[in-house]
Amino acid sequence: MTRLIRAAVTAAVLLAVWQGVVWLTGVPRYILPGPQRVAEALWAQAPLLTHHALWTLTEIAAGLMLGVALGTASALLLSGFRPARRWLLPLLVVSQAIPVFALAPLLVLWLGYGMASKIAMATLIIYFPVTTALFDGLRRTDPGWVDLARTMGAAPAAVLWRVRLPAALPALASGVRVAAAVAPIGAVIGEWVGSSAGLGYLMLHANARMQTDVMFAALAVLAAFAVALYAGVDALLRRALPWQPDEATLNEDTTP
Repeated sequence: MTRLIRAAVTAAVLLAVWQGVVWLTGVPRYILPGPQRVAEALWAQAPLLTHHALWTLTEIAAGLMLGVALGTASALLLSGFRPARRWLLPLLVVSQAIPVFALAPLLVLWLGYGMASKIAMATLIIYFPVTTALFDGLRRTDPGWVDLARTMGAAPAAVLWRVRLPAALPALASGVRVAAAVAPIGAVIGEWVGSSAGLGYLMLHANARMQTDVMFAALAVLAAFAVALYAGVDALLRRALPWQPDEATLNEDTTP
């Protein structure tokens, strides 16, 4: 409840500052519409926004699931097989030297203007943080646990699945949280490069028609998606990993 109150207060302050800037500067509404005009656009264009929002939400969800799945599989492969680590780890690092956004036009060219290129873009952005977070967690497993498992005769595969992977789940959770935060970026960048639907597509067309209130309305919906996605993933991970200490709980325990 406290978090909700803080979020509501923060949102109210930001809206008040926004409205104050509009009043004090007298900026034209086609440059910076006020919160009221954006709210009116949200209400008037609700069917249109809903159509494009569902399209973008599908891209984000599919990209998130694929990115997490591929990143998890890659981290397990790198950790479990030394030859794969020697060949794939340098390739993974080199791949990040190429700006992912620069690949968006190629993905649109190869996969078309539909949903596939946007899902691929979101997957590429999500893949690296998930892979590196889980791989780092697997490498940092307590050596005592690994030595104990080996002393008891556990096979390398059993050590990986029964000891190292459970110990690395908090690191994977951190990577998934980062992935949830950046997932909308990939989908929208792909829509900006070339698409037939989605919030990014709607924002481009609204900007070309000087419908700034509609553009801000689409941006507000996208921001709401990003916040809701992160909050949902965070709540799910907290429930799935109850043994991971929570920062708020630690602060309460250390408060005199």
